[in-house]
Amino acid sequence: MIRNFLDIVERGNSGPRCDKESWDLDHVAMPIAELVDKYDLHREPDEIIATDPDEIMKYYDAARELIIGSGVYDQSTGRIIELSAGEIDEAARGQRRKLVIGEGQDAFRFYSRYPEDSRRPGIVAGNPGCPMTEAEFAGTVRSWAQEPTVDMVTCGSIVEVDGHPVKRGEASEVIAVRRELQYLNNICADVGRPGLGRLAAESSVSETGDLAAFAEGFMRRGDAHLVALNNELITNNDNLVRAANTIGFPAKNASLACVMVEGLAGGAEGATVCMIASMLAANIVCRADYHLCHPIHLRHIATSTRECMWLQSVVCQAFALRAPNIIIGDIYPKSGAGTRELLLETAANSIAITVSGGHLEGVGSCDGLKPNCSGLEARVMGETGRAVAEMSLSREDANGILLELLAQYEHVFATGNEGRHFSEVYDTLTFTPTPEWLAMYDEVKGDLAALGINL
Repeated sequence: MIRNFLDIVERGNSGPRCDKESWDLDHVAMPIAELVDKYDLHREPDEIIATDPDEIMKYYDAARELIIGSGVYDQSTGRIIELSAGEIDEAARGQRRKLVIGEGQDAFRFYSRYPEDSRRPGIVAGNPGCPMTEAEFAGTVRSWAQEPTVDMVTCGSIVEVDGHPVKRGEASEVIAVRRELQYLNNICADVGRPGLGRLAAESSVSETGDLAAFAEGFMRRGDAHLVALNNELITNNDNLVRAANTIGFPAKNASLACVMVEGLAGGAEGATVCMIASMLAANIVCRADYHLCHPIHLRHIATSTRECMWLQSVVCQAFALRAPNIIIGDIYPKSGAGTRELLLETAANSIAITVSGGHLEGVGSCDGLKPNCSGLEARVMGETGRAVAEMSLSREDANGILLELLAQYEHVFATGNEGRHFSEVYDTLTFTPTPEWLAMYDEVKGDLAALGINL
């Protein structure tokens, strides 16, 4: 039994020594390949949504075996944080099944969902990690904070303040993080939702910025911040400090694993094992209150690929079957704002996550690399999630719909489709979509209705 978090931190100081190359090969790549063979894990090319519970549970069992055998690598000390079977199982069983985000009348209760759940998913709007100027930050956040389907907001990262670049661990990072929280406070109040929960401190490049966010008047009760596991199954002093930062403070830790499909873990099957193992570890090492599931395709980046949507489907269902946790699936499409494909990718990814038992976060348009994003795709995400839940869409039917949608946008993974800057698709005075962008939304709504998804 783990009595306190410092017990885990101390394991990073006293555990078995290991260099990074040996970790990647001997504790990640080779064990995962062996587990994929041992459990006979296999995905069919046209399977986007998993449906066989026996097959799904095999991924959980393989992941549990992986994390018990390998542990987590503390890159700051070059040692392994070992975790026992009892600790992993106890932490998984003890995870929150309900979680209130935000305050007052704007608070939203997240809960562990199950496949084909008729309860609507929570909607977290924003594009975490996207580099932005202050002007871009304020405009984009307002565009999605005002959307009625949104239950929580997040944001890009401010990369310059007062004309100066933000630098890791320096005064500029402290100012950027607190500026971010000030913008969020003011924007949420301006749109009439002052208590809206935030996944914030996105401008924190290091633990310095994260600590700065917790000053009075900035991070609030019911807000959350990110505590990541780096690729693959790696932590460091930065993230351990972030995890400890909420001890004694009523904000939430959102664990984040960005497992690479076709990376160290191999294809979709191995990456799925690694993602589940990451979440099992994050329950302990990140002190996770809930999990963000963000697979990254090594070649295509986007979460709207077949492989990444399938991974999210298996992960959500595996936890629903074995150890219900609150899981939010990230949506990061290849396409950018002002393109029809962006709306199709967003709808497809929303269907896959919702029908599998997850909540929704996004949209990280244009792979989250440029401020080619807007509140309109967040509207599609929210409306699609609600529609799928309300109609109790089956996983089999969802799979058929996704194959039709993929046929309409899959070409962008080869060609790219970065779209347009926020200022080209939204009126920056009224914060409303341009007629052209709104007409594209209406067109896609019609396309989805023809497939049985009525937004």
